[in-house]
Amino acid sequence: MANNSQPSQQDTQKLIQQLNSGQLAQAEQTANSLLIKHPNAFVLHHVLALALDGQQKFADAVVSYQHAIKLQPNTADLYFNLGIALNHLNRFDEAINAYQQAIRLQPKFFEAHGNLGTVLQRLGRLDDAVKSYRAGLTINPQDARGQFNLGTALRDKGNLSEAIASYQQAIKLFPNYTDAYNNLGETLRDHGDMDAAVKNYQAALERNPEHPNANYNMGEFCYLAKRYSEAANYFERAQFDDWQARQLYSLYKAERFDDFKSTLDTVVNHTPHTSPFIATLSTHYANNFAQEDAYNFCKNGLDFVYQNSIDALAEPNSPLLKALLHDIDHADIAQRVQGMLHYGKQSAGNLFKRPEPSFRQLATLIKQEFIRYKNQFAHADCELIQSFPEELEFTSSWYVNMQQGGHLNAHIHEIGWISGAVYLAMPSCSGNEGAFEYGTHGDNYPIQPSKTLADFPSAQILPDVGDIVLFPSSLFHRTIPFQADERRICIAFDLKPK
Repeated sequence: MANNSQPSQQDTQKLIQQLNSGQLAQAEQTANSLLIKHPNAFVLHHVLALALDGQQKFADAVVSYQHAIKLQPNTADLYFNLGIALNHLNRFDEAINAYQQAIRLQPKFFEAHGNLGTVLQRLGRLDDAVKSYRAGLTINPQDARGQFNLGTALRDKGNLSEAIASYQQAIKLFPNYTDAYNNLGETLRDHGDMDAAVKNYQAALERNPEHPNANYNMGEFCYLAKRYSEAANYFERAQFDDWQARQLYSLYKAERFDDFKSTLDTVVNHTPHTSPFIATLSTHYANNFAQEDAYNFCKNGLDFVYQNSIDALAEPNSPLLKALLHDIDHADIAQRVQGMLHYGKQSAGNLFKRPEPSFRQLATLIKQEFIRYKNQFAHADCELIQSFPEELEFTSSWYVNMQQGGHLNAHIHEIGWISGAVYLAMPSCSGNEGAFEYGTHGDNYPIQPSKTLADFPSAQILPDVGDIVLFPSSLFHRTIPFQADERRICIAFDLKPK
């Protein structure tokens, strides 16, 4: 016979007081003690779950929420809190089910719609995420956070105009929403409106001068404007992401070589050698000043370039190739304006997070090539390989569609680890036209008077349709202009440790 006894009112009040006053460990202990006598008391399982949750003991909290749900299966809040705990444990499918149960029991539970959206977005199910965010906003149009989250999903999809509108609405609802100002600025930047982007970064900093992302973005703007000393200051204030690399870059471009060297020495001696961006700078400085390259991410980057043919793309009448070209031409994908690309267009957002099967299939094939890359260079003595992560994610992926005269200036992918491109269409060229060139110099890095371009090694590859090229993100690379009246199409990407 089930023990359905309940704790006394006095015991229950003491327990709830402990929880409400933040005495979470005591509440956990009290609840567990009372559960020995009252194993089926709902209030004890519920309070225990909340106490465990508050202590970030998420696995134990899940068990307690599930016990409480068995006793009161029609309580929407329980499923909602269960979903949050499961999300913390990266048990995303279970979290989705929990949020859906909460919504089934309480259809106007707008917070559950919002949390469901964040999990779906994290899994790359962007269309479903957008639907969830919009469902929540239909219930509560005044939810600034919901508008912000909708903006992030729309931006990931490449729907920049809609993302801008969502961020603007979030700010209208909450005028001091610094993250919304910053993200609006980033989206306006991707849309090609740098002036408006900067105004929004500045609006974020007016409200929070220490905002890491906004300081970082202002640093990025300043170095693009060649205001390198200002940029170095912003990056130092940011203390965010790869700020040290960006600060070093700004010092180097400002030709403040003594400051650069002292800062680089500090980084070399006190941080892991795992930044491709710093590796680029260190290698260039070493070549420039005839010194030893002290940063061991990948000192000889040209030796770590990989080229292979992907059978599913190279085969005659490839269905995948046709699907990719069709989706590039016909899918609703916004363009990203950027100054390094000439006579062509580049997609915005992250292609491999989009719903089209062609992009997702290609992402799977690229990950297989990534494994081959790792195996090929497995015995190399550098951080690129020795610290090679077990799992990577596509931090970015985009197509580049060039026409006659098309080319890209020499650049690196600062946010990558391994970068690459898959070639879907190549023009009929003579000589090295349309080739992929990689090397150790670019971006107008300063060269000492005693040096020439010959002091900075480079090489070229002329890819075929279906080829994939992978290379350390520390290498400069560019496209050599071509004159054929044909398209040159590739999908480029960055892989980075999770």
